[in-house]
Amino acid sequence: MKIGIVGSGAVGSACALSVILRGFARELVLVNRTRRRATAVATDMLYGTPLSPAIDVRDGDYEDFADAQVVMITSGVNEKTGGATNRADTAGRLRLLETNAKVYEEIVPRVVKAAPDAVILVVTDPPDPLADLARDLAGHDHVLSTGTFLDSLRFRVHLAQKLNVNASSVEAMVVGEHGTSAVFLWSAARVAGIPIADVLGQRGEGFEAFRKAVEHEVRYANITIIEGSDASQFGIGMVSARIAEAIVRDEHMVIPIGFYQPKFGVTLSLPSIVGRPGVLRVLEPAMTEDERIGLQRSAEKLKQALAPKRAA
Repeated sequence: MKIGIVGSGAVGSACALSVILRGFARELVLVNRTRRRATAVATDMLYGTPLSPAIDVRDGDYEDFADAQVVMITSGVNEKTGGATNRADTAGRLRLLETNAKVYEEIVPRVVKAAPDAVILVVTDPPDPLADLARDLAGHDHVLSTGTFLDSLRFRVHLAQKLNVNASSVEAMVVGEHGTSAVFLWSAARVAGIPIADVLGQRGEGFEAFRKAVEHEVRYANITIIEGSDASQFGIGMVSARIAEAIVRDEHMVIPIGFYQPKFGVTLSLPSIVGRPGVLRVLEPAMTEDERIGLQRSAEKLKQALAPKRAA
């Protein structure tokens, strides 16, 4: 099983290391605009592979993606470099779209030429509109964005911390955009099957203040990380590797992931069954009216961001 990664910066390197540690791939090929960087990262990781399940890690060029099952694209400017770290800016990651779209216009055709059957996993920010662009460039539907999978994990972790429980006991999901318009499905959030509002009631805590605090922490988690580091990389690296694993092992795992939604006309996240072709089926969850309105607003925001590209 071969995995390809385009981009060997902070996020690409985190994705690569996570692939190695999960042990589901037999071959990992790193491609970077500067070959020397890919060579250095691949060599550094190669020295640790005797401690991992057997895997061949190497740098290469696009043609080395031949027969890859999944190709992750991580190239482009990140939030810190692209000036997308202002909590008051409602555009958020979408501010990076114009710059990173140009990068994708160069990369995606080369990936498809080398690996026409590979699932393309868009990791670069903003992943949802870039997935729409990649889908158009690739000419097929086997294109996913990492979407709100990481947001949902962050949601679970912050809930768990505030409620003093293990995050594995928390069920919680974020849908819509991986960005400032993300929708938190509080109506479905549970701890061991108990609604969050009921858990808070048992603790004598109010729901609304709790909700606002958690949403703020999760919505801007990336900025908090970047303020103490140069990039938010390890969480998304782990998420990307887990998605790739679900694809190559045809797991039929259900996760919130970015996929083109004809109903909304854009790529956004809903819980979906993930297997060998990418998304096998989308499962639209039960939502309150406010959550449905939020999801529609999220879709509209993404459509507005894409409009200049689609008109070009």
